[in-house]
Amino acid sequence: GSIEMIPNPVTIAELAVEKGAAQLLMPVSARRQLLDLPDEMATKVNIVFYADPADAFMKAILE
Repeated sequence: GSIEMIPNPVTIAELAVEKGAAQLLMPVSARRQLLDLPDEMATKVNIVFYADPADAFMKAILE
């Protein structure tokens, strides 16, 4: 499998926080874009980065 680029990870993270998510899986390629996440939102969600589909799967089932 492959990992597709996420067009707007900040919007996704903000929506996840609004819906009450405590943790969010994101591809490591979105890391730089997430620096634009407002501080208030960044303190409310734990963002876990993954490198490939297998890594995402392992982190999803272990968390």
